[in-house]
Amino acid sequence: MSSATGTQAVATVLTPPSRWRGLLRRHATMPVILAVVLLSTYLWVSATNLDDIEQRFLNADYLLRTAGEHVTLAALTTVLVVAIAGGGGILLTRPSLRWLTPFATGLANIGQATPAIGLLVLLSIFLGIDFSTALICLVAYSVLPVLQNTIVGINQVDRHLIEAGRGIGMSPLAVLLRIELPLAVPVILAGVRTALVLAVGVATLATFIDAGGMGALIVTGIKLQRETILVTGAILTATLALTLDWLGGVISDLLRPRGLD
Repeated sequence: MSSATGTQAVATVLTPPSRWRGLLRRHATMPVILAVVLLSTYLWVSATNLDDIEQRFLNADYLLRTAGEHVTLAALTTVLVVAIAGGGGILLTRPSLRWLTPFATGLANIGQATPAIGLLVLLSIFLGIDFSTALICLVAYSVLPVLQNTIVGINQVDRHLIEAGRGIGMSPLAVLLRIELPLAVPVILAGVRTALVLAVGVATLATFIDAGGMGALIVTGIKLQRETILVTGAILTATLALTLDWLGGVISDLLRPRGLD
């Protein structure tokens, strides 16, 4: 074997796998499992002799519409939670505002400690029965994980790195954007994933105030004793939650600083 060939072989052994290969290895299993579950559910429903009521709910148009309403509600909730809790968490890690942290986390705890259905009913009494009421309920219920993780993620950044950034002339904003937030991203995104899954689950209750979503399938299946509708709604809701959690994991790995891989 020539020396050039030997050097190339050693370099191949020592070269770490690419980031994309690592992502594929870590996240390839879940899409396959979800695809199998959805295909199995489709085959089961197709092989079932559906009555008129079941056909009214278990058709492509209705399922796509309710799934779209559910995704819209969960997505808007996530955007608002990230803006409110993420921005608030950053502000609460600034020295001048840290004294407000116990009050802010206590307020966020109230939203999650209250049973979701109770919170939804209370808000509907004061705000009315519509989409915006469900959205406010979901935001109140999902804000705590993002707020806590943002505070914890930024506060756990090594203070020596922050002092080093200040020592080379970085402004406080530059330290935040270039040191603190990049290193806190994995912890913050873990909170966002938790909030997103919570939003998808609690959004099933939105059907009680006429805000749409796949909860309509579950409630209809229970009220009319149609097992096929009930099981389909439950499976689709769980699949949506797991899909969004999987996407959150992929995004978290993509945004993770390379030194933390």
